[in-house]
Amino acid sequence: MTTESFNEIAIPLEGVESEHCALIVDKGLGKIAGIASHKVELNNRRALITTDENQVVSNAVSAIRDLGYDVPTVKKNIPVLDMTCASCAISVESMLKSQPGVVAAAVNFATTSVVVEYLPNIIDTAGMQKAVQSIGYDLLIESAEKEAETLEAIHQQKFSALKKKTLWAALITVPLVIIGMFFMDMPYANEIMWVLSTPVVLYFGKDFFINAWKQARHPSANMDTLVALGSGTAYLFSVFNTLFPSFWHSRGLHGHVYFEAAAVIVTFILLGKLLEEKAKGNTSSAIKKLMGLQPQTVTVITADGGEEVLSIENVNKNDIILVKPGEKIAVDGMVTTGSSYVDESMLSGEPVPVLKKENEAVFAGTINQKGSFRFRAEKVGSETMLAQIIRMVQEAQGSKAPVQKLVDKIAGIFVPVVIVIAILAFASWILLGGDNGFTQGLIAFATVLVIACPCALGLATPTAIMVGIGKGAEKGILIKDAVSLELAKKVNAVVLDKTGTITEGKPVVTDSYWENEDLHLKQIFFSIEKQSEHPLAEAVVKHFGDISATTVTAFESLTGRGASARAGATIYYAGNRRLLDEKGVRIGGGFLEKARQWSDASKTVIWFADEQQALAVFAIADQIKGTSLEAIQTLKQAGIEVYMLTGDNEATAAAIARQTGITAYQAEVLPEQKAEFVKQLQQQGKTVAMVGDGINDSTALAQADVSIAMGKGSDIAMDVAKMTIISSDLNKIPEAIQLSRQTVATIRQNLFWAFIYNVIGIPVAAGILYPVNGFLLNPMIAGAAMALSSVSVVTNSLRLKWKR
Repeated sequence: MTTESFNEIAIPLEGVESEHCALIVDKGLGKIAGIASHKVELNNRRALITTDENQVVSNAVSAIRDLGYDVPTVKKNIPVLDMTCASCAISVESMLKSQPGVVAAAVNFATTSVVVEYLPNIIDTAGMQKAVQSIGYDLLIESAEKEAETLEAIHQQKFSALKKKTLWAALITVPLVIIGMFFMDMPYANEIMWVLSTPVVLYFGKDFFINAWKQARHPSANMDTLVALGSGTAYLFSVFNTLFPSFWHSRGLHGHVYFEAAAVIVTFILLGKLLEEKAKGNTSSAIKKLMGLQPQTVTVITADGGEEVLSIENVNKNDIILVKPGEKIAVDGMVTTGSSYVDESMLSGEPVPVLKKENEAVFAGTINQKGSFRFRAEKVGSETMLAQIIRMVQEAQGSKAPVQKLVDKIAGIFVPVVIVIAILAFASWILLGGDNGFTQGLIAFATVLVIACPCALGLATPTAIMVGIGKGAEKGILIKDAVSLELAKKVNAVVLDKTGTITEGKPVVTDSYWENEDLHLKQIFFSIEKQSEHPLAEAVVKHFGDISATTVTAFESLTGRGASARAGATIYYAGNRRLLDEKGVRIGGGFLEKARQWSDASKTVIWFADEQQALAVFAIADQIKGTSLEAIQTLKQAGIEVYMLTGDNEATAAAIARQTGITAYQAEVLPEQKAEFVKQLQQQGKTVAMVGDGINDSTALAQADVSIAMGKGSDIAMDVAKMTIISSDLNKIPEAIQLSRQTVATIRQNLFWAFIYNVIGIPVAAGILYPVNGFLLNPMIAGAAMALSSVSVVTNSLRLKWKR
């Protein structure tokens, strides 16, 4: 069925263990008609396809399975209601097949049920029910019942099966190795080892052979091919030697058996896969933590003022939700009544709880402390900040770093090259190995196949990227793709916007001076400013906090000067110096001195006076964030040049630059000039990071090599930027650069060990050391080494988690 627009569909994958496997799947998807674009994300274990035909999803799943890999789907038999004829069944079936994420659907009119296979990450039974209801039928689903079979459950199920398989294989292999090592001369030793090795190789290791056969049908090869050829060769050779020992005896040779080697290879590879799956599960722990932040139920205030506990899926926009002490906030919204401190550390990385009062925003996943409040739901489901963060982190973890391109090329030819090397080793031994050449050649053939590890190469980059991006998310640094994570380490120039980046972006009262600090006068000033619409009036209102207002009459807004009002018999003025001069108000010397000092510091001065004299003077400024100075010093100490750009006047820019220690700045800069400035730095050979928070910064952010948005800024800036600092704390920028350096260092370590392992291991397995010192590598040790190489790469990536 063709829809009006293309959909991007994520197909989860099973058994795609290396970059080479990912390339095979990607190539297979490229052959399917109707797919507009496709890519395979190894570390997210999914394939992303863009299509306007739902049937394509079914074809893609079939193609992936045909290649020897699997797609974890859920199959359910669901009763269908209100069908009256066979044509009803066809309608229901067609409607279900047209839903994104439905792989197959077959309606049985006789049993009034449908067997449906679907991708649980794209659609659930509730979604299918809505689709069927839209054409006048229904599916019998318990509304309160949660979907038990999620992708996580499927992965867990497969992990448990792998664990059981590995345990049984190990239990059978241990006595097999003992006989092979120490009791070879006992009666019927070969036959006993044959019996013990058969279930390990042919039952517990059957997936290797099945997948290798599927690969062979599509002229392709992967790690399963290497394991199947290696262990299969050792097993079949041993079976032949057990059944026909006279073949070798007649030639004056002894026919050795390698049942224990074949079984140990399979067991070690299974163990390696188990450890790898466990470790890979840890690399996505950041996503799991984020997903676990949202509660499953909420307390909603009903129309009659009562309380009702609802499932998170049933929360709608504008619902009033009650949050009790210690509860997690379920969706994004605005506080309507009450106040409390909220722990937002899981989103922003900031440990200090934030006070939330009426008309202040709260976010899903944050934790309420001791108070209780109600808030109006404004963003639910996939619209919440938490859902967007999870989506952004997943997409970033699925992206590829530039270094991965080289690895992909190597992985693409790795397995065929290894098979050629194994055949050459076998042939060389036959030609040059003397009497035992064939036997030794066969062992070398199996050992080369088993020791080669494309997985270590394939896992080197993505696992480090996953951990790095996940660690960033936990610290409140959202990184959109692997390219910017890799590039951030090269940054040697940081361009900072002033307002909202270095400064708070909100004017506040920084200083005040009173002739006579009287509570009644404060109340009058507060009451006048509360009625004013001027942006600076808001700063004054906030400054006085909980002070109570008093009655003022005849309020008048005086454009460009301030405001006036009457309290009792007296008229009071609040505004600039021009207003006081116009009204002939007397200003004392102390006031003038304070006003001059504050003006020199580029602060805005406002006055409060009655008809006779000035009563108070206030300084208002956009304050520098508490962390900005420390962050700028840290960047400079790291040898990074820091620049400031602002649309403000020269005096204000100079004052901020002086206070923060920035020596290079430009004032009165237009948005397009910011982008031009970034381009000039790039032309000088600098790698530039641009940091901003407003719409006016978006052009410069797009121009920069690494673009960083402040999380409390505009949505446009965050859309354009490759990184977002959720807390808007500049200290996170040196942290992001440090994280980039650590991640890139880990990738290089992983690639070095993966390459070295294969470069050394394959020739040694082929027997290159035999002419020198008579050393031949045992296939069992090769199997263990291959299993450990992947695990070591993933473990090295996990070390990133604990680095400071």
